Amino acid sequence: MEQESKRRFSPGRYDYSVAWLLLTFLGFFGIHRFYLGKWITGIIWLCTGGLFTLGYLYDFIKINDIVSERNLLT
Repeated sequence: MEQESKRRFSPGRYDYSVAWLLLTFLGFFGIHRFYLGKWITGIIWLCTGGLFTLGYLYDFIKINDIVSERNLLT
């Protein structure tokens, strides 16, 4: 079970817990996207209130994949 978890959640520069906390409490402002180095979409989220809530909900579904992708790139 531990090996499966290591394959699914890539260790790296970005912490999953921090990303989840930022998304949960400041997601409408795009702070989690700034944390993950996605500056352009962070500014869009900031100006549009989480891309009119649809982007905010999308990020709740995909946040683990986004963090894993960013960890593999660094």
